[in-house]
Amino acid sequence: MKQKIIAESIAIVLIALVVAFSGCIEEKAPEPTSETFALEELNVSNVTTTWNLTFLFSSREEALAEFEEIKLSSEYINETYRPKFDTLTGTVLLDYLEDEKKFFKSLDVLWIYAYAQHSLNVNDEFFETFLSDIQDLATKHDTATSFVTIKLTSLPKAEWDMIFDDEPGLDEYKPFLESSYVRFVDHRPQNESHAAFLATISNKRMKLETNALKEVTNNVTVVGNITLDNGEEYAINSQTYYSLLSTDINRNNREKCYDKRFYHLINESDKMAKLYCEKTALDDQYARELNYTGSYDARMFYTYLTKEQIDDMNSVFKERKGVFDEYYKFRKDKLGLDQLRPYDLFLQLMEEPDQKYNYTDSLAEIQESYSQMDPVFNDIFIETVTGNFMDVYPDPENGKQPGGYCIALCALKSPSIIFMNYKGLISDKKTITHELGHGINFYLMGNTVDFLYCGGTEYEMEIPATFNEELFVDYVIENYDKETAVAVLSQHIGEYQNYFTFQPLITEFEYEAHALCGEQDNISGADLNSLWTNLSKDYRSDLIEYYDDDSARWTYISHIYFTNNYYTFQYAVSKAITLSLFKKYRENPEEFNKNYIEYLSVGTTSTPAEKLKKYFDIEVDKKLFEDAMDIVELRINKLNELENNKQASTS
Repeated sequence: MKQKIIAESIAIVLIALVVAFSGCIEEKAPEPTSETFALEELNVSNVTTTWNLTFLFSSREEALAEFEEIKLSSEYINETYRPKFDTLTGTVLLDYLEDEKKFFKSLDVLWIYAYAQHSLNVNDEFFETFLSDIQDLATKHDTATSFVTIKLTSLPKAEWDMIFDDEPGLDEYKPFLESSYVRFVDHRPQNESHAAFLATISNKRMKLETNALKEVTNNVTVVGNITLDNGEEYAINSQTYYSLLSTDINRNNREKCYDKRFYHLINESDKMAKLYCEKTALDDQYARELNYTGSYDARMFYTYLTKEQIDDMNSVFKERKGVFDEYYKFRKDKLGLDQLRPYDLFLQLMEEPDQKYNYTDSLAEIQESYSQMDPVFNDIFIETVTGNFMDVYPDPENGKQPGGYCIALCALKSPSIIFMNYKGLISDKKTITHELGHGINFYLMGNTVDFLYCGGTEYEMEIPATFNEELFVDYVIENYDKETAVAVLSQHIGEYQNYFTFQPLITEFEYEAHALCGEQDNISGADLNSLWTNLSKDYRSDLIEYYDDDSARWTYISHIYFTNNYYTFQYAVSKAITLSLFKKYRENPEEFNKNYIEYLSVGTTSTPAEKLKKYFDIEVDKKLFEDAMDIVELRINKLNELENNKQASTS
């Protein structure tokens, strides 16, 4: 049950500063088949753009009352089952699982409410305190019921067999018990005192994460003002920074914006280094207490991956980074530049890169991109976008957190709630469908399997989100004008570069920073900036003229402050799998749909590797990553082909 603790619920929240665009796998869209469905059209007048969280709790007072109720529930579980576990039977274990599940359903909903409200305004003291209180309750419950973990992780196989024989009702929980307890026989608390000590560390990690995200929102990404060439004062924050770099054709303005944040992050780096090193000490202490060599070793175990698999992935991406050089040459020529600089990598390659797109129009196009998917995609889509489940527009001035995420509501069998900062750019359309991919996955799980199986590794959770992006970019290439198609495919390839170089770089940085913070006292921002810059050189291209100063880009990456750290390498794993899946979709949409819907529905009833093999005959190995880079190369060829055809048609 410990995998349902609030600290690990972040894995389901999937906070994602959305990182991806995608593109078509083949040059033509798949031919219509008998499985091309007539879908219910979206009535745009029914679209909602703000959350109505009253379906969770009608008021703060109601949420506080529920909090008091589940505190009593926690006490009941401890008092009832502690004596019964001395002579554990299958029936006792089944009753415990049902009561514990009920408790965690209530706790998840309460935590989701507090977390969502806190995201809308990170400076709201009530929800900051309430979120902290919920985290404290999770820690207290973990400590009080540690006798369960100690008992269940120490049982020999023969005793497990007796327990299952004693209670046939436990059969449906066998995969859960295996993944939550049986496999942790070598990674468990020694006794209840040790479990209480671990819970204290876990609580500190959760509090540090909350503080770090607040710091990133209020200070690290709030840079100050620049004066644009037209005399306008422009305030730079997490939203406006990327807006300007991706839409302002004035290169001088882009340089000012980039420079302002580049040096601001350096100024923030000492403070964030201190905070980050506090986190690494807690991370590694917690992992070593559970007999891992460190927190990276623990993350590999939790994700059912090995260090060797990730080393293979990183080696492929480093060895083949030159594949992106043709893309950089394309971008340089398209912008008419002699030399690319970092602030030239974001601009959308359109005549009017700042063109804004209406939110409901974007939804209609996304719906069209699902036209060859199973009809359940459309059903979930409509329910989500019309039911006050999405909070759409930015509001950084009032404390709204940057980025986007999707929170599962499997406990209620409800559509997920989706958090966005939609600015109307074409890239935001991909953000919408990315988060809806998570939502479709969560909804299918929540309505197919038991609550205890509603989850998965981070890389599994990212697959449906990035798959949705592939669907949408395919739609763009087939239906938009050639200029826009070129711009979208170009940006899509740039996002492949993000997935296959930047995201693995973050994890490498975490790994080395953990070691550095463990070896030395008083690590400075300059120390971590130097580490970041040196590691980045293995991934970056000589065709881009980077700054001589060490970069402090790591300071604003919220993922490195998560309790479930070493998160971002899983974006790369996920994207490589997605490309393999999308290739299968293009070859046979009808067959793919049957397997895909089941794959998204079964949750953790089997391991990640078992599911990939069963439904798609895919393995996470070096070939997977080589194939992914082959597809990148094909995309770049396709980009040049589209551009040449566009030029030919206008000459």
